[in-house]
Amino acid sequence: MPGLPPSSDGLFRRERRVVAPGAVHVPEWLSVERRAELVAACRQWASGPVPLRHTVLPGGGVMSVRTVCLGWHWQPYRYARTADDVNGARVAAFPEWLGDLGRAAVAEAYGDGEAAEAFAPDTALINFYDDSARMGMHQDREERSSAPVVSLSIGARCVFRFGNTEGRGRPYTDVELASGDLFVFGGPSRFAFHGVPKVYAGPADPAAGLRAGRLNLTLRETGLTARDVR
Repeated sequence: MPGLPPSSDGLFRRERRVVAPGAVHVPEWLSVERRAELVAACRQWASGPVPLRHTVLPGGGVMSVRTVCLGWHWQPYRYARTADDVNGARVAAFPEWLGDLGRAAVAEAYGDGEAAEAFAPDTALINFYDDSARMGMHQDREERSSAPVVSLSIGARCVFRFGNTEGRGRPYTDVELASGDLFVFGGPSRFAFHGVPKVYAGPADPAAGLRAGRLNLTLRETGLTARDVR
């Protein structure tokens, strides 16, 4: 696919890249030990209290990715403390150590200690892709916060399409995300359309305990308060 860096054969070092103002790609940011820790944690979260599921859209369509949430449960197009569209259970808590990882990610991407310290994620959306799963172009607009979104990739490579704030079409940039990669988007790019048009088949990250598929963890600030608890 045109525009992708020559990284998939392992012969070229992939460099960090500012894809758009406020949107930064940092290849291989997660160590294999941290990736293994995240894979083990995701397996635990996927088993409940709210299990990994295919999200049903309001029009009746079903998303091809499978999702589990922490802190707040996302369903189109709102957040709640309980998974009313699954089993009614309260979602698992958002762990403090994951927030620390998110702040470290913001510091790495932006080189801004104050921005990192101010980042207070309270939810994670964890998506699992098999090699047939896709994610259409969309904006992350359900949050009542303009804080950046931190995206962590583990497993199979994918094409991550990062677009503009006006619509789903061009201009956009295709970025190859591989296991361990970090992508942060905030500031002018916080509400850019983005999606995953392709996941590559083949080995995922067996060293981290993931034999097939791709895990994507996005850490976010919802901006919700105790008055919004349901």
